[in-house]
Amino acid sequence: MDIDTGAESKQDMRRRIRAARREMSEEQREQAGSVFRDTLSALPQLTMGGTVAVYYSVGTEPDTHKLIATLWKQGTYVLLPVFLPNRDLDWAAYDGPDSLESTDQGLLEPTGRRYGVDAVRRCAAVVCPALAVDQRGLRLGKGAGCYDRTLSRIGPNTRTIAVIYDTELVDAVPAEAHDRPVHGVVTPQRGVHWF
Repeated sequence: MDIDTGAESKQDMRRRIRAARREMSEEQREQAGSVFRDTLSALPQLTMGGTVAVYYSVGTEPDTHKLIATLWKQGTYVLLPVFLPNRDLDWAAYDGPDSLESTDQGLLEPTGRRYGVDAVRRCAAVVCPALAVDQRGLRLGKGAGCYDRTLSRIGPNTRTIAVIYDTELVDAVPAEAHDRPVHGVVTPQRGVHWF
């Protein structure tokens, strides 16, 4: 069952989706993470393009840990975000699980050299989080705006894809002028859908 978006505000929609994610079992999240890994690691945009930026999932977010490990083992240069005090994202290389450290915000971030906020311009693909994505490719994020800023910096050949659960591909999300669309989404049952 898709989440009803009606005339909800962004805050109401976020609350509703977060509640639905909390109701998912650990087994469901684990299985979804395996599907995300298998589906995305088969895409040429992620395996043949050289550098890929991927979010490192936390909590009930769709799992990207398996995807990151697989891409890294296949030789893809993986960049992970580093959350900056101004709510922007810097980027640093993933060099295996030992290259990550916990932050005060409860995130795991790479400890290596940082490449700057514009590093995504040179990426073949950016895999980003979302709470929901609509049929136009507009995504509902957590509200900090960091991925909208990131998506505004991508290069002309960079493909962007959001990772969501099946119920989170909706007809419409509340949008504002600064919101940036993604090129596609991946869900556990529907696979990859390009806009």
